[in-house]
Amino acid sequence: MAHSEEEKRPETVIERLCQATNDHDLEALASCFALDFRNETPAHPVRGFQGRAQVRKNWEQIFAAVPDLAAQVRLIADGPVVWSEWEMQGTRLDGSRHLMRGVVIFGVEKGQATWARFYLEPVEDGGGDVDEAVRRAVVVGPGSEVGSRQSGHGGA
Repeated sequence: MAHSEEEKRPETVIERLCQATNDHDLEALASCFALDFRNETPAHPVRGFQGRAQVRKNWEQIFAAVPDLAAQVRLIADGPVVWSEWEMQGTRLDGSRHLMRGVVIFGVEKGQATWARFYLEPVEDGGGDVDEAVRRAVVVGPGSEVGSRQSGHGGA
């Protein structure tokens, strides 16, 4: 698909992606990505993938599972790199709420996303406050405390 110069601007590509998401237009959405698109998910490395076909497969499942999915995006473009903050919400087929928020950093060339670093996650309704979150992030195992020494190191 040929794109005008305006459509090739990096921020315009991400705006088209958001519109295709809201329109549930799988073909328009897939066309926002290069055939050899690379997706990295730094917090979950094994979820990384390559290829527009996988993007299409992912979104086909998402549109089927969340038929009223709606997206909002804020973005900042710096040359061919677009930092975007997303919120995606809707209702799953079982009636439960679907809500994801986070950042996706896109590399854009010739009117298509060629790579992304994906930090979009489901919103957690519970799970404790900041103190609990920090404790869970740094505690090694049951009974461990922040700052305690691990056995077997023989002192300082």
